Amino acid sequence: MNLRLLPIFILVFVIGFPQNEDRKLKKHTLDLNQYYGSILLHNTDISHLISDHPAGFILSYNRKTYGDEVWQEEYNYPDIGGSFIYQNMNNATLGHNIGLYAHYNFYFFKRLMQFRIGQGIAFNTDPYDKNENFRNNAYGSHFMSSTYLMLNYHKENLFKSLGFKAGISLIHYSNANFKAPNTSTNTFALNAGLIYDLNVEKTYDYIKNGPQDKIIEPVKYNLAFRFGLNESDVIDSGQYPFYIVSAYADKRLARKNAIQLGVDVYFSNFLKELIRFQSISFPENGVSADDDYKRIGVFLGHELFINRMSIITQLGYYVYYPFDFEGRMYNRIGLKRYFGNRVFGAITLKSHGAKAEAVEFGIGLRL
Repeated sequence: MNLRLLPIFILVFVIGFPQNEDRKLKKHTLDLNQYYGSILLHNTDISHLISDHPAGFILSYNRKTYGDEVWQEEYNYPDIGGSFIYQNMNNATLGHNIGLYAHYNFYFFKRLMQFRIGQGIAFNTDPYDKNENFRNNAYGSHFMSSTYLMLNYHKENLFKSLGFKAGISLIHYSNANFKAPNTSTNTFALNAGLIYDLNVEKTYDYIKNGPQDKIIEPVKYNLAFRFGLNESDVIDSGQYPFYIVSAYADKRLARKNAIQLGVDVYFSNFLKELIRFQSISFPENGVSADDDYKRIGVFLGHELFINRMSIITQLGYYVYYPFDFEGRMYNRIGLKRYFGNRVFGAITLKSHGAKAEAVEFGIGLRL
């Protein structure tokens, strides 16, 4: 296993499985879903890879919540769990994907509808190889970041411990330009399966904590340092470290939401090599080897708080942009995990529209 990806495993499971030694209400389920679908044509560069229908299964463990922590009631008592996904791409070039995920299940319509979001890491059996598998321009490495969504009808204990679920799923695989090529895939699928209640003899009432006091905070100031490795779209141009320094202010609007306004300074070393490459190979583009590789952006963001975790979304614009790479607009989405009131860690995906630039690992302070 590539040790550079070890922080993904650590953070996914730290974020996905917060511990509380005093928790008394425990109830667990397993579910197994089979799915069958199609690869979506989000990029014409992968049209040659869409030849058949991928299929596989999703095996999941779920721990139910009942409101022994206030945030659980605010989100209608979600489940916290882990998933294993096997996907046969039914294409010799793409091979097979095997993934491990942390997930949340959210419930609607009297808990008959379930929405799941899972984040993890997947292993592909047949990534790009310039000699043996040069047609696979979707996956440039064995290990990839993966996200999946499910929207299901969900009914437990229809017959003793057994229940049923069925719906739709979307599974995304990408290494976020950790290594080129990386056009990625998105699988849209129909799924159906069974639910098994491991504690059918146990029943609990949901705890009603009642209205909570509003969170009133002054504007908070944040400093963050992000880092990682990535490569340009030029295959075999090399992986280079990048560093990002961010400063931003946030204002808590309610218990769940905050808005952000800030500045990013980018030191992306892969751009140094790309600038050098273009100055030599494409002199007609007017790129000079002395062009600055640094970028500065301003961004507006939102933070959604879920217990000690939060989901961040940001939209930015480069105000300093000496070298044209994928346009001036950029976006970031990801997960933060707070350790106390001030320190946080984060995994985020930085992209330009649907074009990923990097997976960022971050640490920061909220002052």
